[in-house]
Amino acid sequence: MHVEPSPTRTDDLDGAVAVFVPHRKRLFGIAYRILGSAVEAEDVVQEVWLRWQKTDRSVVANPAGFLSSATTRLAINVAQSARVRRETYIGPWLPEPVDTSADPEVGAQRAEAVELALLLVLEKLTPVERAVYVLREAFDYAYAEIADMLELSVVNVRKIVSRARRHLLDERRESVDAAEHRRLLTAFVSAARTGDVASLEALLAPDVVSLSDGNGMRGCARLPVLGRARVARLSAYRHLWREAEPELVDANGATGVVVRRDGRTLAFMTAAASKYGIHQVMWVFTPSKIAAFLDSRSRFTRSLDTVPDGV
Repeated sequence: MHVEPSPTRTDDLDGAVAVFVPHRKRLFGIAYRILGSAVEAEDVVQEVWLRWQKTDRSVVANPAGFLSSATTRLAINVAQSARVRRETYIGPWLPEPVDTSADPEVGAQRAEAVELALLLVLEKLTPVERAVYVLREAFDYAYAEIADMLELSVVNVRKIVSRARRHLLDERRESVDAAEHRRLLTAFVSAARTGDVASLEALLAPDVVSLSDGNGMRGCARLPVLGRARVARLSAYRHLWREAEPELVDANGATGVVVRRDGRTLAFMTAAASKYGIHQVMWVFTPSKIAAFLDSRSRFTRSLDTVPDGV
């Protein structure tokens, strides 16, 4: 027998959706920066939505704060379990790239902490330190707001932000602008496809490192590759580029490259560069991460423009 939903229940659910949807973009951005995975970030946002439905919303004075706090806490829990899982990961682990053509900042007030290289550095912080840094630097939450979200003292939050900034300052280099980054990456791909090792070396910084995320895939480097000559030779690997069709894409607020052959995506690649040249080359070969990137734009757009799942 079909039973029509009661007007009260329908109105209540409509109200929950009306509050949640405008914040969903920001919630995804928080979770993604903490986790480095669009798939896991979407799972966190979906769980927050389920919790929001079950919450007595009449007593929530600040819905935006409630949702951001719930997202941050859940993302920290997932990050803590992910750290344990990654102890068995084979070879370098890289964050899961996300298509940012629709929104280069992925829901943040500033583009901070969305670049793949920076997300990788953030992995060296504890999940709580990462969350505090993200909330402050990317989303401009006040120290008192962050302290309330994570049940920390304001003094402790300030110390964590200061410590994280110092750590990142030690790890990061001043990046080239977007146009120069795109030029370097385009030249890199052109030289790699033709096997022009000398031209590749000219694009690389002396201490360049290449990281390949394949989680044990055959033919994928399981250790970081260091130095101009070795990185240039690796990047010009003929088997990868044979009959390949590279495509420039927007990924994590910068230019990336998707490498396809016969309609199948083989790899994703991007790089970090300074005035001395490309100093970090990042390859993603793991099929699940490539699939997540290819799906990220449609999934992200769908998550913002439609009613949340389960409604």
